[in-house]
Amino acid sequence: MTTPRTARRAVTAAAVTLLAIGTAGAAGAGPAGAAEPQWHKGIPPIATPWTAQVGPQNALPEYPRPQLVRSKWQNLNGVWQFGKAAAGQAPPVGQDLAERVLVPYPIESALSGIQRHEDRMFYRRTFTVPAGWQVGQGQRLVLHFGAVDYDAKVWVNGTEVATHRGGYDKFDVDVTAALKGTGPQELIVWAEDLTDATGQPIGKQRRVSDRGIFYQGSSGIWRTVWMEPVADSSVSGLIMTPDLAASALKLTAETVRGEGLTVQAVAKAGGKVVGKVTGAAGTQLSLPVPRAKLWSPDNPYLYDLEVTLLNGRRTVDSVKSYFGMRAIGTKKGADGKLRIALNGKILFNMATLDQGFWPDGLNTAPTDAGLKFDLQQHKEMGFNAVRKHIKVEPDRWFYWADKLGLLVWQDMPSANTGPIPPEWREQFEAELHEMIREHRSWTSVIAWVPFNEGWGEWDREATGRIAEDVKKQDPSRLVNAHSGVNCCNSKGDSGKGDVIDFHQYLGPASPAPDENRVSIDGEHGGYGLKTSNHMWFGDGQAYEMTPDSATLTRKYVENQRAVLTSARSCGISAAIYTQITDVEGELNGFWTYDRQVAKMDFRQVRAINREIIAKADGTPGDTPQPGPGTPGLTGVAFYPLDGNTEDAAGDHDATLVGDPGYVDAKKGQGVDLNGSSQFIDTGAPVLNTASDYTASAWVKLDKADGVFQTIVSQDGASVSDFFLQYSGADQRFAMSFAGVRALGPAKPEVGRWYHLTGVRDTVRGELRLYVDGELAGRTGACLPQAAPTGNTVIGRGKYGGNPVDYLDGTVDQVHLYDRALSAAEIKDLYASGN
Repeated sequence: MTTPRTARRAVTAAAVTLLAIGTAGAAGAGPAGAAEPQWHKGIPPIATPWTAQVGPQNALPEYPRPQLVRSKWQNLNGVWQFGKAAAGQAPPVGQDLAERVLVPYPIESALSGIQRHEDRMFYRRTFTVPAGWQVGQGQRLVLHFGAVDYDAKVWVNGTEVATHRGGYDKFDVDVTAALKGTGPQELIVWAEDLTDATGQPIGKQRRVSDRGIFYQGSSGIWRTVWMEPVADSSVSGLIMTPDLAASALKLTAETVRGEGLTVQAVAKAGGKVVGKVTGAAGTQLSLPVPRAKLWSPDNPYLYDLEVTLLNGRRTVDSVKSYFGMRAIGTKKGADGKLRIALNGKILFNMATLDQGFWPDGLNTAPTDAGLKFDLQQHKEMGFNAVRKHIKVEPDRWFYWADKLGLLVWQDMPSANTGPIPPEWREQFEAELHEMIREHRSWTSVIAWVPFNEGWGEWDREATGRIAEDVKKQDPSRLVNAHSGVNCCNSKGDSGKGDVIDFHQYLGPASPAPDENRVSIDGEHGGYGLKTSNHMWFGDGQAYEMTPDSATLTRKYVENQRAVLTSARSCGISAAIYTQITDVEGELNGFWTYDRQVAKMDFRQVRAINREIIAKADGTPGDTPQPGPGTPGLTGVAFYPLDGNTEDAAGDHDATLVGDPGYVDAKKGQGVDLNGSSQFIDTGAPVLNTASDYTASAWVKLDKADGVFQTIVSQDGASVSDFFLQYSGADQRFAMSFAGVRALGPAKPEVGRWYHLTGVRDTVRGELRLYVDGELAGRTGACLPQAAPTGNTVIGRGKYGGNPVDYLDGTVDQVHLYDRALSAAEIKDLYASGN
């Protein structure tokens, strides 16, 4: 039997007994006179403030299931026997293993004492059932495994009692039938973890760190192992969903052998009963919570909960738990844009990317204080949210998020970055839904994220279906179908879920919401700083390095001001900065990887974060409304290019650069450009890029390959303000800003004339591309542009301060407009041939 569960509430004191292993007369003894193997803590490359505190007597001794608490339990963390295993090897029943490992730290970690990877392994120890537990006399013994990465088997006294697949979820097993008499009971666990050699969900884990964005893997037991006595009929889980409209908590007490029994639930505030309900076990009950105190990041109020399982008037089982009253949803702001709302009020989610890795424990925090530390720092720095990035933490992490008041965006751990192999797809979906099942009652969790940057995605329609399946499973939270849908291996926007999520480094990203989905910046930032003696590899990198803490802080504040602009102008509802700590070779944390050195001035960090949360409230931004512009289809500048570069509409006569020649073109003559050094310079910034504008031209390409070519652009300080271009990356025409493209539908033909029109529309916050008079592509581009700083040019762009993307082809009939042309006007312009 392998029954995953949920968990709950404040820790009650419990006896923790670390039992001897390998003792004579118990589960086997070594050769006579041989020294007993000892556990020795490994030496991590860098140590956290908690590394030295970890030892056999205090390996994560806290109660591991705060959402479902019983008074009697026993922790099985501590020193176990350990040995490498071969495929198909029989369990070492009654046999000592040669090494010692500290559970629950993954074997690759220094704290485990093993500090190496094994594909397969055995763990072994003995335990004794306390006499007072009355197991077999109306009570049963349940073993709980917080997580074993990845495939696991469990034996008790030589009897196989469980198998489990999945590295991030829990499993429980009733071992009562496998116990023998009294005294020591033998427990053996087998684990196999092939990590990135398979299609299993692994998140950022790799067998060998790439010293970049992927890290050292964690194998074997990596969360607490414990046991407890339970009644023959017992509560196995609590499903809790706040219902603010009804002033109640929807509550289902899941049970084992609970048929015909009754559940009584009592809600308390400060020890005083505020609500009570009684009903059949296994059915949804409505627990009254009148005049509820609402949970929020600024006031994370939690109610106590007592649940009793009754047979008539006799108590069969009782558990303690807690809950918060809150609702997550969406709401239109005063600016008309759809935004995230908590408890019916718009609340910007200001978060960090939290990967949850540790230099001493890898996947496992060294202590509960360490686990809490990262979340406390979020609060200290003024964040109100956290994105748990492609990893699932133990229950106590979510407990601290509930207690401290943080909104959690929970990722599903990804498989490898390529498409998940067909034989692993069902397993991925099963683990996704199990993750949701186990975490559906945490107050802090407000969103599910099935995919990140397309890693593992195999089909856009399948991604959309999966998002819908998640929403059906949990309609009370947001579903972010694919974080970073604009990036990397993404299959494109399925249109499903509640969120449009872009990534942009350094960013921020600025997607606009639509009528049904809010928009967020799912990742941005990534400024780095080297800190001597606090780097995993002694060196590392970031998206942009800075020389000192003051510069790093300044860069962060400037970047966050852009977040506020994106929130007010574009309507993003959340922004996620990379990241809370350095991780291995990534040096872009607020803290060093060892949590020893704060890398920024947190007073400034807190001030800008709180300002964003206060001002990104759905009120309109400060972007001025565009004027009517110059009427007609001639424009503010027009270059017929009939043997000269005169401006037929104004006074911005252009010059030829690089000696290109005139040739017969679409209408009369045009200019033939060589793709390497030739272009046309208008001598001025013709277009006001702080307002609406349109650029139009006829173009014939001499080549269409992977090289970018620009038809019309305007120089900025280091990058063109816009590009009307052929995008070599997409092999399609585009109207673009750096990193944002409105793309045409198909690859253009070499030697054919096309009419291209690019429109910047500040009111709608978008770029539009028209090809031959028809709308070909559009994309969100809502951030205001700065006033122009460079000349409008024909036949090249600018990037990184350098001229780039020269046109290899012929250009003719170039029009520039100080307004956004309508679709009808563009059709007329195309039809005129001008």
